[in-house]
Amino acid sequence: MDTEQSTFTPSGAELDRARALIPLLQANAAQGEQERRLTDETVKALTEEGMFKLLIPRRYGGYETSLRTLLDVTSTLSEGDGASGWLAAVCNSCAWMASLFPERARDEVFGSGSAPIVSGVVAPTAKTRRVDGGFTVTGRWNYNSGSWHADWAVLGVPLTDDDGAVVDQGMVLVPASDYTVEETWFTAGLRATGSNTLVAQDVFVPDHRVLSVPPLFAGTHAADEGETPLYRSPFAPFVSTVIVGPLLGLGRAALETVVRRAPDKAIAFTFFQRQTDSVAYQVAVAEAALRIDTAHLHAHRAADAVDRAAAQGHRPDALTRARIRADLGHAVENTTAAIDGLMYVHGSGGFAEADPLQRVWRDAHMAARHAVVQPSIGKEVYGKALLGVDEKVSPMV
Repeated sequence: MDTEQSTFTPSGAELDRARALIPLLQANAAQGEQERRLTDETVKALTEEGMFKLLIPRRYGGYETSLRTLLDVTSTLSEGDGASGWLAAVCNSCAWMASLFPERARDEVFGSGSAPIVSGVVAPTAKTRRVDGGFTVTGRWNYNSGSWHADWAVLGVPLTDDDGAVVDQGMVLVPASDYTVEETWFTAGLRATGSNTLVAQDVFVPDHRVLSVPPLFAGTHAADEGETPLYRSPFAPFVSTVIVGPLLGLGRAALETVVRRAPDKAIAFTFFQRQTDSVAYQVAVAEAALRIDTAHLHAHRAADAVDRAAAQGHRPDALTRARIRADLGHAVENTTAAIDGLMYVHGSGGFAEADPLQRVWRDAHMAARHAVVQPSIGKEVYGKALLGVDEKVSPMV
């Protein structure tokens, strides 16, 4: 473990506002899940409390917080509702990506004075055609979290030359007025995230809203925005670490629920009238709590490494980047294992549709399947780095 003490502690103001939203998020979670989108009241509250402004540049009215703060704020929101925490995490990450574009594009996205919600899909599932002053873009982008609420989207595209040959991979910024949303998000978990498919047909994107991706992955993109080092953060480790915040909060929510109910819950077909009286259950709860603690330690180590590299103005070395990827997978693995263990402790009643605990379980397992935090890939990446095996597994390192 990295024993260096972090200086990137979360901001109390943002955390206090996130914590104050928990009761509202809990009250609206079931309706959001049923409608497969966050309720209007939830979106309004998240917006008014600045939960979509965390990574927007300060000169546009944003908070420009550290990655560690984002992690802790989104995990706190997820104690109330995993889908709300997920949208805050992903949409803030997309706002961070939008902040890497040229200044003219940043002014268009953020310059209105209101904090926009930015969604995005980096995978280049599209076609482009070079035209005078930019590109026309046609494509479909799956799993666009926040599709119903976003004002802008940052989307992955292949970039072509005048002859139509693909010469680069890029990202483009597209306003919501230029695309449509196709309802495709019918899933077991995170239903209220509305992670539908965006569809664009021959949309014109000017050159200033086009960004080449390879320099971002290589760490050679010149960031010229921000009063803090935030926008110098290494691209792949940053956007990957964002994903684990909601999982941490879901783990804490499951633990709190099971512990709170244990004194009033018997163990069926035993002589225990209270779960708290069983040594086996005491041990199981302790094991789950330790797994959740382990997840936090690894996730925070990853976030602190990213923040530290940004502050020092360098890209982390290959071994550190590989360790970050493994840290994230290990956090995911421990959180989902802890929640599974807690569901055994609580019993079958936790799977009743009326019980919020089953939604926590489903949301966590859905979030854990995001490709950039897949545990086995993270271990392979880290193992190769430790052993000096020069074999590429993923660009997201």
